[in-house]
Amino acid sequence: MSTGLISSDTIVALATSPGVNGAIAVIRLSGAEAIHITNRVFKGKNLLEQPSHTIHFGTIRDGDDIIDEVLVSLFVGPNSYTKEHVVEISTHNSAYIIERVIHLLMKQGARAAKPGEFTLRAFLNGGLDLSQAEAVADLIASNSAASHQVAMQQMRGGFSNQLKKLREDLVHFASLIELELDFSEEDVEFANRDQLRLLITNIYQVIRKLIASFEQGNVLKNGVPVVIAGKPNVGKSTLLNALLNEERAIVSEIAGTTRDTIEDEINIHGITFRFIDTAGIRETADIIEAKGVERTREKMRQARLIVYLFDPTQDSVADVQTQIAEVQHLNIPFVTIVNKSDLITVEQRLAFDVLKPLYISAKQQEGIDDLKDELLNQVNLANVNHDDVMVTNIRHVEALQHTQEALEKVLYGLDNPVTSDFLAMDIRQSLHHLGEITGAVTTDDLLENIFSKFCIGK
Repeated sequence: MSTGLISSDTIVALATSPGVNGAIAVIRLSGAEAIHITNRVFKGKNLLEQPSHTIHFGTIRDGDDIIDEVLVSLFVGPNSYTKEHVVEISTHNSAYIIERVIHLLMKQGARAAKPGEFTLRAFLNGGLDLSQAEAVADLIASNSAASHQVAMQQMRGGFSNQLKKLREDLVHFASLIELELDFSEEDVEFANRDQLRLLITNIYQVIRKLIASFEQGNVLKNGVPVVIAGKPNVGKSTLLNALLNEERAIVSEIAGTTRDTIEDEINIHGITFRFIDTAGIRETADIIEAKGVERTREKMRQARLIVYLFDPTQDSVADVQTQIAEVQHLNIPFVTIVNKSDLITVEQRLAFDVLKPLYISAKQQEGIDDLKDELLNQVNLANVNHDDVMVTNIRHVEALQHTQEALEKVLYGLDNPVTSDFLAMDIRQSLHHLGEITGAVTTDDLLENIFSKFCIGK
């Protein structure tokens, strides 16, 4: 483990979101002097004599000047988030008060915390492994039940515990292989090759399943980008407004009203869907509209799912089939929608039934719930078991892929007998890449890159 980032300084930062209307703000300190520094500006009980996990009422003072009445929460190390002494001061949520209190604490010897430094200290001091620390940032950013549940499961060690078990099994055999190297001249085998092959095969299957889970895990974490596409004036903006239940997009009978993309999110049964309303697809001499159409095509190529609308009052079945063929060429899941179903005749509906579309009326808000159910079915998230271990971090996926490659080399070496030193090298590589995920193997540059993305105060 890297130790170059460990600091003995006492750090301070605002732990609650700045600039948010609310009654209370929380200022957090961590470090060996956290309690002493706070005690020097706190008027109330002597904090140095109080037990951990207690809260005390008093005032923060700069000399005789009372800055605020506060509550001070004590967490005596190692029984704290960072494993150091931690103090949290709850003040009134005034920008002036917050600035004065933090400045006063810095005058007493604290320094301003860097982004993510509290969680970095929790990791460096053994309170969290690296994947759990990264899950803290995911938990803060979660905006749906699904993303919250996945982040919570990872923060509580679901992913870490599975990797830990894999590493322990590998380490056992690695040590036996290494032992063989010490007795290479005697040609002995301490590691049963059949048992090793069985273990590597089992671990390989687990790793492959974890890698496969990333597609769903990433969707649960970041939401599903859904492009609403179609010709001009088929009701794309009306559909967006119906889904959001607000007038988000301008609706007009004039074709080509939408010149650029409009994006917004809704939550469907705990899953975030990010809808993108786009310019109507058609040939046009209008330069600005043409750029909008090209942007539409670009968004479609990037989408996880396409909702393609047709207007039965202006499109024939043949026209629709031509447009569907263009969408199919993108190899992206799509839902065929016949809009304005309130205007369709019985004969038209019978003709369009061959396409097996979903019939809606965005204007009358008919069929919207059926569309939401179909969206869940299309992304295969309706029956996801959120208790399953899922990978949501691209860094973790890359490390797992490298682990998989190393395990393939081990299996090759077992099927095409190689010397113990080559087996040992490939097993060490597997252990190295698994260790990169949890932080058993890391560098200062990696840690700085990860924790610099955290908010200050976390």
